[in-house]
Amino acid sequence: MSEALRLGCVGLGNIGGPMAARLAGSAPTTVFDLSPDAVATLVDAGAVAVDGLPELASASDLVSICVRDDAQVREVIGELRPHLAPGSLIAIHSTIAPETAAEQAAACAADGIVVLDAPISGGAPGAAEGRLAIMIGGDRAGYERARAALAPAGDLIVHAGPAAGDGTRMKLARNLLHFVSFAATAEASRLAEAAGIDIAQLGRVVRHTDAITGGAGAIMLRDTTGPIAPDDFWFGVFTHVRDLGEKDLTLALTLADRLGVDLPLGRRALTDLAAGLGVPHSAHDTRRDG
Repeated sequence: MSEALRLGCVGLGNIGGPMAARLAGSAPTTVFDLSPDAVATLVDAGAVAVDGLPELASASDLVSICVRDDAQVREVIGELRPHLAPGSLIAIHSTIAPETAAEQAAACAADGIVVLDAPISGGAPGAAEGRLAIMIGGDRAGYERARAALAPAGDLIVHAGPAAGDGTRMKLARNLLHFVSFAATAEASRLAEAAGIDIAQLGRVVRHTDAITGGAGAIMLRDTTGPIAPDDFWFGVFTHVRDLGEKDLTLALTLADRLGVDLPLGRRALTDLAAGLGVPHSAHDTRRDG
């Protein structure tokens, strides 16, 4: 049977609030936030409100922090630390610098407190549905304790690595993909708009097909980004993806040239796709470079 932890939640905003509500439905949960309305919502969900962080620390074995930035994380931990018992856990859900997580973990270790960086992905809808992805960096034993306690809030909880900061490094890589994809979406929308296509309908098609194929995550199947050996199973799979991608990118760029639309990300994608997939062209290949 997993250890029953008393939970504390600091920061009850758009994501922290629904996340805390999920936790309050499964374990004794104490909450603190500067917004009385946010606190009242959590009390209605079964949590106990306190007047300050020292009281929350004394009532908690695991404190989840979901505040805005590095400075607020440092401030909150500074107030919690003198009142947490040795063996307590702190899970930082805010997206901060990896160095901040490491710094706080080192400082708290002197008091026997384990700090995990545990950034989250899935937004407010994922928090409300208990479907967050939680990426935890730090001590493995601490991860195991936190994973069981946080399970009501996240249906995918992974150990990103043994060091505090590893969770954040994973989150930053994930968000790089997210926002570069947004920039690529803007390019695709400009091309469609210039071609007289309804971009709202295009959006429907993208959401529909990504739900089937898995979108960008569908190619994240290997444990290395290096070149793939010709006798590797994945060589044929990724060579097919490369050839299909280069064909379609070339067609899209040809259309863009005809319409006078600049697609810098599309051109970079055509240049980098093969090597990025691990199946660069050999010297005798005929490259399609737009």
